[in-house]
Amino acid sequence: MKQTLMTLLAGALLTLGCTGPKNVLPQDAVDGLTLKDYDPVSVFKMEEHHPAAARFSAIDLHSHAYRRDEAGIREWVKILEENNIEKVIVHTGAYGEEFDRLYDLFTGISDKFELWCGFDMTKWDQPEFPACAVAELERCHAKGAGGVGELIDKGMGERVSCKVREPGLHFNDSKFDALFEKCAELGMPVSIHSGDPIWMYEPMDGHNDGLMNAKEWQIDLSTPGILDLDEVVNAFVECVERHPNTTFIACHLININHDYARLGDILDSHPNLWIDISARHQETCVTPRATKRFYEQYQDRILFGTDNDPVPEMYRDQWRILETEDEHFYLKEQSYHWPMQGIGLSDPVLRKIYHDNAIRLLSSRKR
Repeated sequence: MKQTLMTLLAGALLTLGCTGPKNVLPQDAVDGLTLKDYDPVSVFKMEEHHPAAARFSAIDLHSHAYRRDEAGIREWVKILEENNIEKVIVHTGAYGEEFDRLYDLFTGISDKFELWCGFDMTKWDQPEFPACAVAELERCHAKGAGGVGELIDKGMGERVSCKVREPGLHFNDSKFDALFEKCAELGMPVSIHSGDPIWMYEPMDGHNDGLMNAKEWQIDLSTPGILDLDEVVNAFVECVERHPNTTFIACHLININHDYARLGDILDSHPNLWIDISARHQETCVTPRATKRFYEQYQDRILFGTDNDPVPEMYRDQWRILETEDEHFYLKEQSYHWPMQGIGLSDPVLRKIYHDNAIRLLSSRKR
């Protein structure tokens, strides 16, 4: 009797296997699926919204010189007009002849672009620094630089200029004091990128829920002299405190959108600090309710930015995430495997983040 039941059960299972779904992978194939090959597709049938342009005139406070020829820049201008973008701040990080060349190129084509310069770090380890760097900053300002950016410290200090050859020169170092004070005197806001999203500092293992993107941008904390995320954020905050008359913009929500309480405390304590939301929608829209509450609470301190290649699809992603309440969708270019969620900001908050806050910041400069 037992043998008969087993035979019938085996037959039933065989029948189910033959008539079941044809796209089921064998277990060994699932076990062997690599993370880079996992490409989920949403199955949810819900109403979708794809805004073709920003609901209100927008000012992009964080972009770069992604196009460096006349044809490319003119095409960029066309895309900006189609997306209701009034102005773009181009962070060049440049100085000297390179800044002059970029300034003449962009502003000679369209008044939609405002260019910001970098610090001249050429003599960072010599006695004449920072006097030479301050002089070059003044020259760039006279040329037309509206601010400074993007300065970057992901834990090793100021290395993005490729002039500083040793770790440890963080922006709270006294070597930068004269430069930041000159920025205050000239009315030049300073945009600083501190750290990276927390996943890049976490162990690259099966517990890291941002592993796919984290593996690409991982920060090796075993590197001698490197700061972890908390330490590099603390160094930035100390810099802001040292220069209360200088206007600072923290790029990418200081990369601590995983801890909105801490980010809020920093904003509350530092009235000379703004934050931009550039290139962090993938990190923020996975917690849409918390993000919406934070944006609403600090709606007067948040600036819109993109920081990505200025193609039409990139801009349309901005509007969908910020303006709609669409759920569980994937972007064409996506670094993580989690789905995106629309934040669905109200019109008054959108208007401030897209436009009014930028106008307030830019018009406060002494030129």
